[in-house]
Amino acid sequence: MIAGTGSIAYGRNSQGETARAGGWGFAISDEGSGHWIGRAALAEAMRAQDRGAGENEAKAEKAIPSLLESLMKSWHVRAREQLVLAANATPAPDFAALFPTVLSLADQGDLIALGVLTQAGAELASLARTVIMRLFANAGRVSVAIAGGVFSSSRLVRQVFYSHLRSEYPDAAMNPGVTEPVRGALELARKGARK
Repeated sequence: MIAGTGSIAYGRNSQGETARAGGWGFAISDEGSGHWIGRAALAEAMRAQDRGAGENEAKAEKAIPSLLESLMKSWHVRAREQLVLAANATPAPDFAALFPTVLSLADQGDLIALGVLTQAGAELASLARTVIMRLFANAGRVSVAIAGGVFSSSRLVRQVFYSHLRSEYPDAAMNPGVTEPVRGALELARKGARK
């Protein structure tokens, strides 16, 4: 399972069959990725601001959640309207650039940020589950490795991911660390050199 700016689950069974889930691009996929987290956090922060807006715009400006305010600072905008224009710009903005802000606020206990990261872990587990069902339906033990900046940066995402997968696949062999993709490339090169 890879979760960085984008996300994809990929697997190969002992018969050499492969399967993938996700990784279809930011507009329609990449669930749980840095891009997805940034976009989801912004959407949830705007919804929270809408719910707390009160009767007039002056109250609405005072009711801006801390996450929304921090996201505005990340994109160097001063008003919600500027943030909305930036979020809906063409070409699309770099939502993944908001990921560090979401992490920081989650560490401070921001409920919206924590909720988004929790949902990201669940989304990533769902992608992995899809690949496992397609390739390992009758296998008792499946090895699962994770890679990418989302996993390496967020303990919460890792915990939710593992928890969701373990609930359905208690015998899954979970690699406790985050694998660096270059290690896989080096291992394939070593195997090729031995032939």
